[in-house]
Amino acid sequence: MSDPREALAHRPGNGDAWRSAFDGSTSRVPASDRHSPVRSGAGTTSQKPAEYRTSVGRRPGPVEARRGPPPPLAPVHVSIWPYDSPRRPRSLASEPRSPAVTDNASLLQRRNAAIPRGVGTAMTAFADRAENAELWDVEGRRYVDFAGGIAVLNVGHRHPKVMAAVRDQLERFTHTAFQVNAYESYVALAERLNALAPIDGPAKTILFSTGAEAVENAIKIARAATGRHAVVAFGGGFHGRSFMAMALTGKTAPYKKGFGPLPGGVYHLPFPVAHAGIDVARSLQALHDLFKADVSAEEIAAIIVEPVQGEGGFNAAPPELLQALRGIADAHGIVLIADEVQTGIGRTGRMFAMEHSGVKPDLIVTAKSLGGGLPLSGVIGRAALMDAPAPGGLGGTYAGSPLACAAALAVLDVFEEERLLDRADALGARVVARLDAWTQRGDLRPIGHIRGLGAMIAFDLLRERGGVEVDPAATQAVLKRAHALGLILLGCGGQGEAIRLLFPLTIPDAVLDEGMALLEQALAADGAG
Repeated sequence: MSDPREALAHRPGNGDAWRSAFDGSTSRVPASDRHSPVRSGAGTTSQKPAEYRTSVGRRPGPVEARRGPPPPLAPVHVSIWPYDSPRRPRSLASEPRSPAVTDNASLLQRRNAAIPRGVGTAMTAFADRAENAELWDVEGRRYVDFAGGIAVLNVGHRHPKVMAAVRDQLERFTHTAFQVNAYESYVALAERLNALAPIDGPAKTILFSTGAEAVENAIKIARAATGRHAVVAFGGGFHGRSFMAMALTGKTAPYKKGFGPLPGGVYHLPFPVAHAGIDVARSLQALHDLFKADVSAEEIAAIIVEPVQGEGGFNAAPPELLQALRGIADAHGIVLIADEVQTGIGRTGRMFAMEHSGVKPDLIVTAKSLGGGLPLSGVIGRAALMDAPAPGGLGGTYAGSPLACAAALAVLDVFEEERLLDRADALGARVVARLDAWTQRGDLRPIGHIRGLGAMIAFDLLRERGGVEVDPAATQAVLKRAHALGLILLGCGGQGEAIRLLFPLTIPDAVLDEGMALLEQALAADGAG
C-alpha cells in the first residue's frame, strides 16, 4: 500500500470515515447541515438531524482543586479517532516519508541561511507529516505532540472532518475578499460564535487572520465606541507582536526590546500570581493608584486581560479579579476585553475560559484553535460596541478566509459531536493527578506550582523539593531532553521557568500516557532519562 492516504483510509476501526475524509466520496454535506450551530444554552438549538444532537459538555472548577488518583477519561461520542484504541509500540525506526526531502541538519543550515534569527524555533526537527497528536520528521522519526502548534490544534492534526470541510471549500472557491463578495460560511461562523460567546445581550463577530490582528482591532473598536484612548493591560500578559499588541504585552525581552517607541496610552498592572506573592488586592490597588496618579478612569477606553495568561506562565486570573474588573468597567464606562487567543475554543473545559468566573466581557478575542490549523481569528462583542466603527474602518484582504471559515465550522461540529469540553476536563484531571504524584518522587527533578484550567496545564521546575524558587535552567534542560526523547514540548513564564502541556483534546489515551512517560523520563534527576 504505497499511498499514505490509502494506508490511513484503511486504518483498523475507522473504515468509511477515513476513506471519505481523503477521497471525498462522502464528504459533501448538505448546505442545511454544514453550518448548524453548537448548542449554547437557552434560545439556541442545533440544526443537525436529531440523531446527531448533543450538548456541549461543561464541567466546573480549576484542575488544581481536583486531586487524587487519575480518574477514568470521559466517554467518547461519535469519535473518528478512538481515544482508547490500542496503539502500536512506539518506535524511532524510520518510517515511509515524503519524497524530495532532506535531513534535519541540512534543513537547519538552509533555514539559518534563508530566514532571520528573529523567528525562533523550539525544535531542530523539521516536520514531514502529522496525524492527531503525532508528528513525523523528514527523517521518519515519530514524536508525540504536547505543543499543538502553540494551542492551535485542539482537534488534532488533520482531523478528518476539518480536512473534508476544507477540501469541499477548496473545490468551490478559495478567496473573494469578504469586502468584495461576501460568503455564507463567514456569516454562519459569526452566528455560531455569537451564540457561544459569554456576551451579555445581542452579539456580533468580525473575523481576521491572526491573534495580534484581532487584538489590534478589539482596541480600535473600544476606542471608537468610547471616544477614549488609554488602555490598561497586565504585567506578564502576551497579546502579540504587532505594535499595539507589543505595547499591551507585559514583558520586554524578547518581544519589545529594540522595537520602540511603542504606542502610548498603555498602562500595566501587576497580575495576581499566588506563588509569586501577588494577590488580587495588590492588583486592584494598583489600578486605583493609576486612576489617581497617571490617567483618570474617564480617559480609559479598555481593560484587556487574559483569563489564563498564556506565554506568561498559565496563571489563571482569580474570579474575584475578573469580577472586580467587570464592576470597575461598568462604573466608569470602560470596555472589558478578554484575550482568549490561547484559552478559547475549549482548551479549559469551557468554550471560553471567562465562563469559569461567570464574568461576561464586552469583547472577546479568539484565534489559534478556532481555525483547526488554518489562520483565523476574530473579535466577538456586544453588538452596540461592534457597530461603533464606520464602514471601511475594519476588515482585511484575507480576513475570514473561506477555507479557514470552513475549517472553523467543522471544528465546532467536532467539539459538539465528540464532547471535547468534557474531555478537556477529564484529560486535565488525569494529567494533574500524575504531576501531583511526581512532586513526591526523589528520582525526579523537583517540580511544583501545578496549575491550570481544564487541559491548559503547566508546572514549574524548582531549585529544591517543596520550595518556591523556580529553576529556569532546569526547565530548559528538561525541554531539551524531552525533544531528544521524541516529545514536542514548550516552556513559558516570565523567566522561562514553566513547562506547559498543550496536547490535542482528541489525543488517544495510549498516546497521552506515552507522552507523560516521556516527560517523566525527561524529568529524571540524573538527566539520563
